[in-house]
Amino acid sequence: MTLALTPATDLSAIVAEQPDPLVFATVSGAHLYGFPSRDSDVDLRGVHLLPVAGLIGLREPEETRTRMWDRDGVEMDLVTHDLRKFVRLMLRRNGYVLEQLLSPLVAHTTDVHAELTALAPRVLTAHHAHHYRGFAGTQWRLFERTGELKPLLYTLRALLTGIHLMRAGEVQAHLPTLVGEVAEAPVYVPDLIEAKAAAEHGAAEVDAERVRGDVEALHGVLDAAQAGSGLPEAPGGHDALHDLVVRVRLEDAER
Repeated sequence: MTLALTPATDLSAIVAEQPDPLVFATVSGAHLYGFPSRDSDVDLRGVHLLPVAGLIGLREPEETRTRMWDRDGVEMDLVTHDLRKFVRLMLRRNGYVLEQLLSPLVAHTTDVHAELTALAPRVLTAHHAHHYRGFAGTQWRLFERTGELKPLLYTLRALLTGIHLMRAGEVQAHLPTLVGEVAEAPVYVPDLIEAKAAAEHGAAEVDAERVRGDVEALHGVLDAAQAGSGLPEAPGGHDALHDLVVRVRLEDAER
């Protein structure tokens, strides 16, 4: 079934079930990328806040929690990181966590989420192109092995997100939007999105040689965009993020 991700969608119960407070929870995956199918699962991603005792005791802290389950016929996939781990990931060239942080599909938010969002532009670097280049390469190999449409769309989405980020300094994960923002986007992408809506794991009905050539060309566009990008070489905002983590942890301990 297709999950209509609207303000009426009740994800609050899932948030309430978590063992520690959530800083935020957003929807990622195909819903965020703009090509969900009837069978797409719901990928919830976010940040939890471990209590101080969970960090300074002898037990290993649950810095990452993963849970998968079925809810009313919809497969749910929830992954959260502790705040400190998530901020460390932000300071690496990890576009994936920034997409989660900046996702407009918000299931739960807080003032700390807003502060992290405000600091996100300061951690962007030209080296985030490596993340999108690598992810596209992994998905392309999966497409070549399976011939499925899903990894092909993931390949194209990653390359176009990387190109747009290098040029505009903005994380944009929504493929239909990227088609209008990146002039080099293949003209058949909207048709692929429409086909994906019908089947999560359907075969890609495409001209393989044409698609291969387009993907190779987009890699070249990404390389050129990175070379000409105005983004810095190293992330900023380290001190501000450090102060945020310390403050939030102390405030939580005082409650």
